[in-house]
Amino acid sequence: MHTDITELLDMLSKSKHNYDFDMIKSAFEFAQICHEGQFRKSGEPYITHPIAVAELVASLDLDTSSICAALLHDTVEDCGDKATIEIIKDKFGNEVSELVDGLTKLVAIPFNDKEEEHIENLRKMFLAMSKDIRVIFIKLCDRLHNMRTLSSHYEYKQRTIALETMHVYAPLAHRLGMQKIKQELELLALQYLDPIGYDEVKKHIEEKYGKNKDFLDNAQNNIANKLNEQNIKFGIEGRVKSIYSIYKKMYNQNKSFEEIYDFYAIRIIVDTELECYTVLGIIHEMFNSMPGRFKDYISTPKPNMYRSLHTTVIGRDGIPFEVQIRTWEMHAVAEYGLAAHWKYKDGTNDDSLDNKLKWIRTILETEHESLDPDEVLRPLKIDIFEDETFVFTPKGDVINLPNGATGIDFAYAIHSAVGNKMVGLKINGMIAPIDTVLKTGQIVEVLTSASSKGPNRDWLKIVKTGEAKNKIRQWFKREKRNENIALAANDFDRELNHYNKNLTDAEKDTILLNLAKRHGIQSADDFLNAIGYGAISISKISPRIKSEVDKITTSGIETPTPFANIQHESKKLANTKNTSAVIIEGLDNCQAKFAHCCNPLPGDNIIGFITKGYGISIHKYDCPNAVKGLQDPESKDRWVTASWSSSSAKSNTLYQADILILANNSISLLSDISMALSDLRVDILSMNSKSGKDGITTINLSVGAKSTEHFNNIISRLKNIKNVFEVTRGKS
Repeated sequence: MHTDITELLDMLSKSKHNYDFDMIKSAFEFAQICHEGQFRKSGEPYITHPIAVAELVASLDLDTSSICAALLHDTVEDCGDKATIEIIKDKFGNEVSELVDGLTKLVAIPFNDKEEEHIENLRKMFLAMSKDIRVIFIKLCDRLHNMRTLSSHYEYKQRTIALETMHVYAPLAHRLGMQKIKQELELLALQYLDPIGYDEVKKHIEEKYGKNKDFLDNAQNNIANKLNEQNIKFGIEGRVKSIYSIYKKMYNQNKSFEEIYDFYAIRIIVDTELECYTVLGIIHEMFNSMPGRFKDYISTPKPNMYRSLHTTVIGRDGIPFEVQIRTWEMHAVAEYGLAAHWKYKDGTNDDSLDNKLKWIRTILETEHESLDPDEVLRPLKIDIFEDETFVFTPKGDVINLPNGATGIDFAYAIHSAVGNKMVGLKINGMIAPIDTVLKTGQIVEVLTSASSKGPNRDWLKIVKTGEAKNKIRQWFKREKRNENIALAANDFDRELNHYNKNLTDAEKDTILLNLAKRHGIQSADDFLNAIGYGAISISKISPRIKSEVDKITTSGIETPTPFANIQHESKKLANTKNTSAVIIEGLDNCQAKFAHCCNPLPGDNIIGFITKGYGISIHKYDCPNAVKGLQDPESKDRWVTASWSSSSAKSNTLYQADILILANNSISLLSDISMALSDLRVDILSMNSKSGKDGITTINLSVGAKSTEHFNNIISRLKNIKNVFEVTRGKS
């Protein structure tokens, strides 16, 4: 590696751009001073790295500011005593300093949780992209050089960096259309992630190419002669499919090496789009085409702007090969993606660039609605591991969707308002279910209705695209907040029940708030809302919930003092407002639920607890959880005075009441209990019995009771049953 910029300046001098050589030299000299005395893991002077990154940036035909930022990209991070953003702004101007600042902010920051760190770094990356796409071009060049020199790191670090490259940076390069960088990143990463698989595929390629090494040359010569006869100006090149492309098809798609039909490929580059189709006709005249292997990415470009004609034909030796046909500008975009914009458009002030970056805004929106890294990254990976489906609107517009996309995906691809009002679907004029998986070439029409109640939550499990999921979540977030919170609270309670811990409401709320803060959310309600509309999956955070439960239950809580001594600590509020069957002082229209730990009945002395996720939880005054909760200094102020409304005693509403029965073993015992309750017209909600070796049967019974008076009548009747010797309220 070299420690000067002679080669870089030579590259730039051959370019058509008007580079500011003095500014570039000045940036190099400043970087050289900053990195003086610093060395890479390989032992080379550190300055070799920013020079190499600047050369890669120059190969993309980027501008002076980008090359200066590449030379300076590590100065602020690694040389804080010599370089700051303010110094760089003063020396090289606002544009360079903003690029360096964007690159500096992409450096990983420490987090308590790896998933949290991953989400935050993705957020910073997409934010930087939305402000100036050149930040990511430089970052990709930085990552490419780091991958080229990865051998100097120890094995664990190699695998960690290679894995991040494969999951984030290669898909990012792909989504930006930068195929040359994407392919090299994949190839380098594969060598560290699966060296055995890499060597196996490489060996297959060498053996197959060795047997047919003259095949490509002969095919190219024949095509070239035919095109010359037609007086078409062209460029032609042949290639063997890359190791990673074959690896991906063999291992991800479970194909054998012999099933890789596009092992050989010939690329033909012409001047005009019309000539592309002319050449296609000539190729199909010369060779037999393979059915189902033609794709027109010119009329329907890929999401990353890739445009080309693809066809697979059979050579004269019976060997299949792929032919790609494109113009020179299409070729530049295929190789360099969005970076080619600087080659064909001198500068960045172009509305077309904004249009090409719309997908970044979609990712940013998805990132805000989802806290799942896989979900955030999904828009990057579209069409890497799956083919596209092209369908048409009734007006003939082409809609590009991933394989497996449904009618719902199609509706949201048109507009969120269309998806939200969707009530039906027509495919080729025929009514079809809205979850029908679409196929290329179909004409699809969405049926909408102004009276539609909006999307269904089940749609989130059906749709394929991140865009559709994001728009559905946005609707539920906006329109169904209370419902989201209620559903999520139920899911959260159900998850806590798995751990068989007798948690107080205060402890549950502590767990909930801790989880919220770990996700960067300050309010328990907002956290439950995020679960409710699908941004956070309960199943994915289950390990974190268990961790919080373990913390709470092992922290050691003092034995509660007698309740009589602390009843007066219940919060007193001035105004009394009615809330359904109970009256809560100071609160109006508040959702109340009855705590399952004690199941209060009308007539019981009760107290309310203000939860952070699901309204007021009503407990009996002497409930052990209420006793314990009132002792806790952090939660005692959230207990409020509650009482039954005058209508509750007259209502026919049934409340769950638990009964513990102890009796001597008897064949007719359960039958006698059932008959007694039937005589009283009491609903049995559940009944479980267990017989002990001592001849005593324990029965846990849940019934529907209207009030304490009604419940006491039930208890009296049960006590008169033969063999029953004890009946109490509560569970064993």
